[in-house]
Amino acid sequence: MSSPGLTVAIAQIEPVWLKREATVAKVAEQVRAAALEGAKLVCFAEAIVPGYPFWVEYTDGARFDTAEQKTWYAHYAREAVVIDRGDLDPIKAAALEGGCHVVLGVIERATDRAGHSLYCTMVTIDQFGNIINTHRKLMPTHEERLVWAQGDGFGLRAMPLPPFTLGALNCWENWMPLARAALYGQGVNLHVATWPGSLRNTEDITRFIAFESRSYVLSASSILHRDTIPDDLPLRDRLIESLPAVLANGGSAIAGPDGKWLVPPAVDRETILIADLELEAVYAERRLFDPFGHYSRPDVLELHVHRHRPRGIQFHDDE
Repeated sequence: MSSPGLTVAIAQIEPVWLKREATVAKVAEQVRAAALEGAKLVCFAEAIVPGYPFWVEYTDGARFDTAEQKTWYAHYAREAVVIDRGDLDPIKAAALEGGCHVVLGVIERATDRAGHSLYCTMVTIDQFGNIINTHRKLMPTHEERLVWAQGDGFGLRAMPLPPFTLGALNCWENWMPLARAALYGQGVNLHVATWPGSLRNTEDITRFIAFESRSYVLSASSILHRDTIPDDLPLRDRLIESLPAVLANGGSAIAGPDGKWLVPPAVDRETILIADLELEAVYAERRLFDPFGHYSRPDVLELHVHRHRPRGIQFHDDE
């Protein structure tokens, strides 16, 4: 008797860089394409909508109060996702049409924090087209801190995706032991790791997380080439002279709960990676090691997670 399974997909695509509506349309198209292949989970890269802020690293982004950095940030904020405005509705419709979950990295302009700061947010959409989780990246990495605000623990949640339990982290959060543990402790056995797009990020840690957690791990990345940058971006000539030819080379991959590749990293091309997962493989590998089960000592080691969304303001109005 075969164990229950799930077909999953990673859509490694190139965004229409810094263009929200065009990239949303492309993502929705890829969701439909993966669903036609039988996928019940489709994953995309970190910050794919509207794109990763590659300019910061290459244009002296840390210099204080410069006109060009203000110009690019203002454009980024204008093209960012406002969830309650309906910016992701085409992707939600594609998920409903395809009957699949979607894990998607976006740059969110958060109205609950006054609507001007940007967050690297991972959105999870269910098969009914409902957003079931929004996880804001806990700690932006290095130059990301110049354009992204710090997130919170609200989205550190496990979600049912029968027969598995789904969890996801953004980029270098996957190197944070306690962030991983917060998901392991909720029973996650299908882990999505999103990245802006680099083989150097995915080729080691994907297999490590799988082996550590005895879970399936999907690493989703994007690609981006300088010659595809839209012609009408602000200060495009300055960008072209500063950016390398290849900004993101992908590296999307899928590892099994034994830490071995199911789908090895795909580099420098747009593609949809498909794999069939079986729950039985998780049970088999948990026999020897289960990080929050029989191979844990909660009487000695215990993690406390503050899972609330701070807003910075409370009003106490007279009724």
